Amino acid sequence: MKKYTSGAEIPVGLGLALEQYNAMDYFFSLSAEKQQQIIDHTHTIRSKNEMHDFVQSIVE
Repeated sequence: MKKYTSGAEIPVGLGLALEQYNAMDYFFSLSAEKQQQIIDHTHTIRSKNEMHDFVQSIVE
């Protein structure tokens, strides 16, 4: 994940899920505001499966 330097602090679980779905480029193509909305939402997620479902829903 070193190549991504937009300044967004990505929670570990979100970063791992984005990598699994090959969605890191998509995430960093979003506006800073949208990235922050996604990051903020992850604070309500309580399991790995929920995180994967959430990431899948944002990349579809």
